[in-house]
Amino acid sequence: MYLWGFFVIVTLGLLGCSSKEALALQKSYQSKSIYHKTLQKTEKIQLYQDKITTLMLTATYLYNNTSQEQFIIAVHLDDDSIEDYRLKLNGKRSVHIEALSPQDKRLKNLSFVSEWAKYSIISFAHTKQKKLILSCESDAYGKGLMYFAKGAKYVLD
Repeated sequence: MYLWGFFVIVTLGLLGCSSKEALALQKSYQSKSIYHKTLQKTEKIQLYQDKITTLMLTATYLYNNTSQEQFIIAVHLDDDSIEDYRLKLNGKRSVHIEALSPQDKRLKNLSFVSEWAKYSIISFAHTKQKKLILSCESDAYGKGLMYFAKGAKYVLD
């Protein structure tokens, strides 16, 4: 009888401690939910020359049901004089590019913001396709692909 009572008290004590930690973890996650959602829609590629990264591009898909497909693009070039890369979404060129300042409020919730990168919002014509392939092509460094989805990515694979 005493052993049963001791077991119940210990179990209740452990459950009480773990629920406080779970609540704190849940509150922390909810306060950063926008950050986590953008992280799920972010991809990165690197283009190389002689095994050295010369172009690094990070793209975050801004899925917002508008008439355009929009991405926030961060480009870091090893040599600032090289600007010979092209971005295409499912093989089509962009319709609008807007440069962003490093202090732009739209960069606040991105997963990775670097002081060395140049940021832009790039817009493409709306597509009904659920699977999106953003390509970065360079005559000097080759081609890299980033895969995005309007829904969950694992459903499309």
